[in-house]
Amino acid sequence: MTTNNQQRVLLNVKDSIAYVTLNRPEKHNGLDMQMFLELIATAKTIRKDRTIRAVIMHGNGPSFCSGLDFAAVSKTPTMIPKFFLKTPWGKDNIFQRVAHIWRDLPVPVIAAVHGNCFGGGMQIILGCDYRIATPDSKMSILEMKWGLIPDMSGMVTLSRLTRVDIAQELTMTGRFFSGLEGAEYGLISKVSEDPMADAQVLAETICKQSPDAIAATKYLFKKTWKKDTRGALLWERITQLRLLGRKNQRTAMANGLAKDGVAKPFVDRTSFK
Repeated sequence: MTTNNQQRVLLNVKDSIAYVTLNRPEKHNGLDMQMFLELIATAKTIRKDRTIRAVIMHGNGPSFCSGLDFAAVSKTPTMIPKFFLKTPWGKDNIFQRVAHIWRDLPVPVIAAVHGNCFGGGMQIILGCDYRIATPDSKMSILEMKWGLIPDMSGMVTLSRLTRVDIAQELTMTGRFFSGLEGAEYGLISKVSEDPMADAQVLAETICKQSPDAIAATKYLFKKTWKKDTRGALLWERITQLRLLGRKNQRTAMANGLAKDGVAKPFVDRTSFK
């Protein structure tokens, strides 16, 4: 049985990779308020640590995340309207922030998905940069079951990953679909029998690159994706100017020209936001 003092989110940093673990396995990592707060706090910790170059998020136990724990929420029924009304005209509320905050990080975030991934859990992985899932993982934009709409930044991320007819059908029906189907819809980046192993390979590859250029790439795509040509070209110029001549850019250039194949180390990333 889950206790209130159990840590819901674990953070372990190794070789410049931050491993974020949803840690409520007996509840299939269902989201309660404590997990919301710990996820947001973990993302803020990662943002401040400039030695971190990639993030891997996964779930302990049989599932990645079964979505909002309605049983826990029902014990505090004023929780949802309270947080909706607290900042109605701000950028986001706490429910949106728990998913969108990963998209705002200056380092790439990779979700390794297995088991169930429903509702809020689905919206969290959509806020990640890459989603690697087992072929038989079970997914759903499940809010329709409760008479609700996806309200954790799903409207931002769905529109960038799939067609509007697919997004509407999945949202209106709340039906379950597999990792394989998710890849067909553009919601899953890669299907794998071992998502954690593949996520680690990807993270290690990213860590070999200039951390400034990686942060700039994420920043640039966020600023320009689906933007008009003039605006996209402007952001290309602005972002490139912020990279040129910096120590990590000079190191990357030297490594690219090195004939001995020995790479010089990069310094910690600068900030892109």
